[in-house]
Amino acid sequence: MIQIEDVYKRFPGGQEALKGLTLSVDKGEMVFVTGHSGAGKSTLLRLIALIERPTSGQVIVDGQNTRRVSRRRIPAYRRQLGMVFQDHKLLYDRPVFDNVALPLIIAGAGHRDAVRKVRAALDQVGLLDKERQSPETLSSGEQQRVGIARAIVTRPKLLIADEPTGNLDPDLSLEVMRIFRRFNEVGVTLLIASHDIALIDQLGCRRIALEDGALQKFEEEDPVAEYVERYETDQEQSRW
Repeated sequence: MIQIEDVYKRFPGGQEALKGLTLSVDKGEMVFVTGHSGAGKSTLLRLIALIERPTSGQVIVDGQNTRRVSRRRIPAYRRQLGMVFQDHKLLYDRPVFDNVALPLIIAGAGHRDAVRKVRAALDQVGLLDKERQSPETLSSGEQQRVGIARAIVTRPKLLIADEPTGNLDPDLSLEVMRIFRRFNEVGVTLLIASHDIALIDQLGCRRIALEDGALQKFEEEDPVAEYVERYETDQEQSRW
């Protein structure tokens, strides 16, 4: 579904956000991208969403090389994606229903079809009874679920999320991740940037770690060496 091949991203002034990044995400996977602030997580997602373009290298999404997507075709390209942001990016002068319907309106969906899809999306995130409320009256967790409903209302193949639980407490964070997991179970590919390692470990998904714009290298554990070390420690303790 996603192939990142030797990607560099340099911003004006010389800052290198990504350095020779190569990775892949298979169709139907749920993968987390971790790393400290400034490691390149958000830049990676912005390249996939065509908010930014790579300085060099290739970003291929569902068979499409983003370098070949013209500016005019970017809106059509983005319709295959769902995007969730940490700060919700909701329209507070519109009710929940209108916020979720926005991608369908932009795509030119008919009224009856839009109503059906919006209500189905709200039902999936447990907010069908809030469709006429203003986002301002909702909790942070509910506002994030509105953002998720808007991201999946077009039934995308791929969902990307940038720190979607960054402003939520642990219980709400787990609730949001369980919603993502349900989407993954019906075939949606997910790539989620998050710093919450403990929460990721609960879900048991693959984790890609970035450090200063490159893949972080982990030393492989040696089970024999670990056993010998434990045995020697036990022997040492038995002498006492």
